[in-house]
Amino acid sequence: MVFRNLTVSYELIKNPIPLLNHRTRWISSLKVVWKKDTRLDEAIEQDKRYNLCARVTREVLNEPGQVIPLRYLEKRRERLRLGFKAMSFVEMNPSLFEIYYDRIKPKSEPVRFVRPTPRLRAFLDEEERIYRENEGVIVAKLCKLLMMAKDKVISADKLVHVKRDFGFPNDFLVRLVKKYPNYFRLTGLVGEEGNNKSFLELVDWNPDFAKSAIELRAEEKTVRTGVRVRPNFDVKLPSGFFLRKEMREWTRDWLERDYISPYEDASRFDQASKEMEKRTVGVFHELLSLSLLKRVPVPILGKFCDEFRFSNAFASVFTRHSGIFYLSLKGGIKTAVLREAYREEVLIDRDPLLAVKEKFSRLLEEGWQERKDRLKLQREQVEKDREVLLAGEKQQEPEERLCD
Repeated sequence: MVFRNLTVSYELIKNPIPLLNHRTRWISSLKVVWKKDTRLDEAIEQDKRYNLCARVTREVLNEPGQVIPLRYLEKRRERLRLGFKAMSFVEMNPSLFEIYYDRIKPKSEPVRFVRPTPRLRAFLDEEERIYRENEGVIVAKLCKLLMMAKDKVISADKLVHVKRDFGFPNDFLVRLVKKYPNYFRLTGLVGEEGNNKSFLELVDWNPDFAKSAIELRAEEKTVRTGVRVRPNFDVKLPSGFFLRKEMREWTRDWLERDYISPYEDASRFDQASKEMEKRTVGVFHELLSLSLLKRVPVPILGKFCDEFRFSNAFASVFTRHSGIFYLSLKGGIKTAVLREAYREEVLIDRDPLLAVKEKFSRLLEEGWQERKDRLKLQREQVEKDREVLLAGEKQQEPEERLCD
């Protein structure tokens, strides 16, 4: 049974607001009690140190010449959310940066500068190779985002803001728009107060990209089993959760309804209809499937309410459909997680662009191990020196007594 082990408790709101009851009774009349998933929270926690190192690395690499005076980096600690001194960070990550002396101005005194190590520069070359080899994946992702969007257009600024969530390289717009004019076009618009805004527009619809992860999975199962598999969501929750009868019936009814592709035109659906709810869940599922880690902070998703026709209360979808998503509160940030992509805290749905993150993680771990080994040798040397000193003192004691 699909519902026997589902693990979120639900309650019906007995007296919804009368004015809203008619339009929203099917969707928002169900109140969902959030329940913590420690395994998925752990998956987010594991990336905390990685994210800090990546943040500081980007800060240095974005500087002219990819170098920065140490004291300038120190002044940016609060913005970088760096909880200790910049020099300590450099010392803790010997594979990333090294210290050298230079002058800020020609006649000024030399001061400490931070620059990338040769190993970090080698990683950057490797990163570029991975992006080149997976350019087709990046193009497909970008096309899919535009194909789901209203009018097939998304603000360029918004896309740049989410580039790391989807694994795009820093220069993806410059790189792809010129190379793939059959897919992409940058357009400009004069906004309020004369501000120019750029938008990325889809030029041509590729039907090969118009299949969601759920539809592709159903096709694969059909080929493998020889039996036609109907596209639908994979509902799974940790054991121990309980569904009340009302929610069990609601979920069964909802799952039995036809799957609506996120690439289907949504303009014909009423915003509060069952069909729009099904389509919205499909869009979120597809967005998370396209993301690098199969999870995206809710504030990031909220930037696309207009483009993907999300309601202002869109975040409730993640708790209302807790068998599909998990809403993590780890770190004080709401993060939407795609449950099926994880086995406990381990990401099993691997994006080819994850190779960049994995290589950077290995670079960090090499540096951490080197520092650990160096500190161990230093402690051992201190202990040896102490033992030699004590041995020398013991040898001198009899001589001192003879002199007496």
